[in-house]
Amino acid sequence: MNRTRTERRFRGDRGGRRSVIWCVLATVFAAQAASGADWPNWRGPARNGYSAHTGLPTEWGHDGDTERNIVWKLALPDRSGSTPIVVGDIVFLNVAEGDDLSLWRVDGDSGDVVWQRSIGGGNRFQRKHNMSSPSPITDGERVWVLTGTGALQAYDFDGNQLWARELEQDYGAFGLNHGYGSSALLWRDVLYVPVLHGMKTDDPSYLLAIDAGSGETIWRQERPTNARMESPDAYITPALVESGDGHVLVLNGGDVATGHDPEDGRELWRVEGFNPRNSPMYRVVASPVASGDLVFVPTRVSPMKALRLGDGGDPEILWETDRGPDVPTPATDGETLYLLRDNGLLSRLDAETGAADWENQRLEPGTYSASLLVADGKVYATSEDGVTTVVRDGPEFEILAKNQVQGFTLSSLGVAPGRLYLRTDSFLYCIVEP
Repeated sequence: MNRTRTERRFRGDRGGRRSVIWCVLATVFAAQAASGADWPNWRGPARNGYSAHTGLPTEWGHDGDTERNIVWKLALPDRSGSTPIVVGDIVFLNVAEGDDLSLWRVDGDSGDVVWQRSIGGGNRFQRKHNMSSPSPITDGERVWVLTGTGALQAYDFDGNQLWARELEQDYGAFGLNHGYGSSALLWRDVLYVPVLHGMKTDDPSYLLAIDAGSGETIWRQERPTNARMESPDAYITPALVESGDGHVLVLNGGDVATGHDPEDGRELWRVEGFNPRNSPMYRVVASPVASGDLVFVPTRVSPMKALRLGDGGDPEILWETDRGPDVPTPATDGETLYLLRDNGLLSRLDAETGAADWENQRLEPGTYSASLLVADGKVYATSEDGVTTVVRDGPEFEILAKNQVQGFTLSSLGVAPGRLYLRTDSFLYCIVEP
């Protein structure tokens, strides 16, 4: 394959070595993440489910005919697993309506739709979700949107299309039993897109690196496993983990966790044991989540492993649990780890040891698919029935509120200063507490 300009840029910079320009950019990116001003991707500025915002609402919902602490709501045509992405007073949504898929820019203050752009057709339901499940991602100037049909497009904030790709046309149809639902990871002007599948295809799984500015492929790395039937399928977003003086991309799925060099995609290490009974139906939904050199790697409930990455070599397995999540991705700040199981059981663990402050505490009964948010001294867990249970972030379990809105939800919360954005199949809600 011919090397693109971006591909050539990476040559001679292997093993985590940094040039001066990358050091400067890394400092800028770290400052942006630490500020927590935006919610630029589905897991937030640090990609770990934590937000530094304070003054976030605790209570909302319906008091008779009054919608308490809901400042506006925008009618939506259908469900989506996609998270509202927030930058300043702008909200971006991946939206499904009938056969169509589109990207919406919404005014975060008024709830007005500023513009809509068609991403393409081919939307369909595939089990619980549809083809709008991948969340958009932004760098504060551009926004990228990916669909379950393989459409990948870039726009500026005025709605001008910068480039467009069709990944299924380039690399073959996605072959997941429940339909493609992964979100991309953006780092250093590169989009990392995982395609981990096997239930409905004999094509290999792979990881793509795509130049965020041009849309050109930098590299494509195949990721073989011995998983069978549905077990190769994974609906995850990669984690970016510190390792020595560099970084490693960590993927889970196909019965293994793998670490990859961000610069060329090569596999650096592999940890097995994520499907101890060799089940043919061990698809993975929850993504790995990282803080510093720690990464927490879920599978289909058991086992979830906590890994520490060193300066090269295989990671150290710190601890593991057989009570991990299935669908909701955990949240961590590197000291505390919150785990939410699909049946609404919430646990607070020590990130280093796995010791529980409290474990398997019951939230509002229901099924939970949205991932956790931890912010402002609170933990937010939203069920598919649109009920958000708010728990105190602390060593003693305490429920602070239970809040009901209308509609079915698969989507995780979006965060902005003083407000939350909650998405159901009926509405996007903007929630502010006086």
